[in-house]
Amino acid sequence: MDPILDWLDTHRTLVAWLVVAEIIMFVASAIAVPWMLVRIPHDYFGPGVHHTPFADHHPAARVVLLTIRNLLGTVLIVAGIAMLVLPGQGILTILAGLVLLHFPRKHELVRWIMSRRQVLASANWVRHRAGRPPLIV
Repeated sequence: MDPILDWLDTHRTLVAWLVVAEIIMFVASAIAVPWMLVRIPHDYFGPGVHHTPFADHHPAARVVLLTIRNLLGTVLIVAGIAMLVLPGQGILTILAGLVLLHFPRKHELVRWIMSRRQVLASANWVRHRAGRPPLIV
């Protein structure tokens, strides 16, 4: 018997959980990424000053909210990387994760990714279907 088929046969439970996790990631990204894309202001990627998230909150609440936001961003980036080889919207999911993360020079990195012709076209297609103006990069 083939060693790969042998391995799959002995690890049926693990394979089943991986399939379930992939289905959940696919459905979650199919819902979350378009939802986020239509809520980004059309000039978000343009030049200008971007404010620190949750700056007007209490310092303790700010730390909790930034931690949750960074964790969600990290999960989306990992899921997006997986979707580069699995079914799903890999590049847009990675972009959504990067938008959520808070780190120095983030805006320049995200703007560079959005300036790629195919990425911008995909994002604007989603926005067009939602009746939102195209993103300006």
